[in-house]
Amino acid sequence: MWKLILELFTWWNGQTMGTRFFTWRKGEFVGEDEFGNKYYRERGGKKRWVIYNGLAEASTIPPGWHGWMHHRVDTPPTEETYYPKHWQKPHQQNWTGTPGAYRPHGSILTPEHRPEVSGDYEAWTPGQ
Repeated sequence: MWKLILELFTWWNGQTMGTRFFTWRKGEFVGEDEFGNKYYRERGGKKRWVIYNGLAEASTIPPGWHGWMHHRVDTPPTEETYYPKHWQKPHQQNWTGTPGAYRPHGSILTPEHRPEVSGDYEAWTPGQ
């Protein structure tokens, strides 16, 4: 019952009822990634979409699927042997807006004070 209520009233918890209906009516399942996200494309069309496993977090789309989602490649990773490049890093959660977010020294959200500026800086004053 709770999942039905979430599908009716929220868009950030996976899919909505509208997305479920559109997927059932026009969607063709393409594949699933290591995070449990499911990828679909429109039968005979150009639309592509993802149904996230859990919260809708775009940074959980791996590089191979990202290229397919943005029409950079026509072949999804499930139809070819895709290996990430050596410079591609594994996914890290986006901590923005959470207590784990990066906060530099001097931020109003940290107890540390901003470091003093060095003597080579002179503040601008209007009219000088």
